[in-house]
Amino acid sequence: MDIAAATAAAATTDRNANAASFFAPLVGQGTSGALTLPGALETGEPTDLAWHDASHAPALARNLARHRRPLNLPRVPLGSPSLQALSAAFRGRGWVRVRQAHGSPCIELDAGWEKPWQKFNAGRQSDFRRAQRRAEEAGALQFEVHAPSPGTVLERLLDEAYEVESRSWKGDGGSALAADPLLGPFYRRLAHNASQAGLLRLCFLRIAGQAAAMQLALQGEGRFWLIKIGYDAAFARCSPGQLLMLHTIGHAASQGLASYEMLGNAAAWTAGWTRTLRPFVAVQAYPASWPGARALCTDAWRAARARWQARAGSRPGQESAA
Repeated sequence: MDIAAATAAAATTDRNANAASFFAPLVGQGTSGALTLPGALETGEPTDLAWHDASHAPALARNLARHRRPLNLPRVPLGSPSLQALSAAFRGRGWVRVRQAHGSPCIELDAGWEKPWQKFNAGRQSDFRRAQRRAEEAGALQFEVHAPSPGTVLERLLDEAYEVESRSWKGDGGSALAADPLLGPFYRRLAHNASQAGLLRLCFLRIAGQAAAMQLALQGEGRFWLIKIGYDAAFARCSPGQLLMLHTIGHAASQGLASYEMLGNAAAWTAGWTRTLRPFVAVQAYPASWPGARALCTDAWRAARARWQARAGSRPGQESAA
């Protein structure tokens, strides 16, 4: 099961309950009322059904099929037991659609990543050395990886992480967590749930004692999951976010973890670290019911309209409205 989905569900799910009770974290969204995991559509991050272990997936899928409401999971790990379980549960009860979704960048770790700069070419290593020299000119460097328990220390570190992120372009654009009325509380709640489970990692680079970069991450299931990153634009000249990334990759490797998961989608900045993508699929289940039929028709219409707009936009001689 995807650890981000598991942590988001922790507040409403008894992880020791039987499989049928794991229906609780799903919520209805959109005009069709399709069930999905909280935060799946808002964050765009990978998700999966919140089963306790793989043996519970079939029972949960049968529970969902009996509920007779459509299901929308935008990014499920390829090869997840949920896929086979949903296909079996909806057989004769409806239809399951599986299609390719955006992959997320990841680094498959080995012992060599304990010194991560050695994994890059000479030009990239020179960039790292230059960034570190510039940072050291501003003051002593201090790297921190915290695993705080619930309480005042956790609150202080979260406040500091949100504050660092708000000092970048995200703060100027109004997209920083500290200013977002939906995602700000969502990630804070996720951090609290992850802290209770011992999964949370709050990472900082301090320059002359001042926090210059932050990471909100999870460590579990043999992997390091990078949830949110941010940096103080006042230190942009020394690339504090990249220096912190270099440090936490080395930390993950030294812990014997299998991978460093960047989540999100591939982007120009992630290509500088890795071109390996973790594959995901989008899963939509339509039960043989009125809500299921309505959701199927709505989704089919949207897909047809998107294809028509794509063809229309590619016709020669047409001007873009952008």
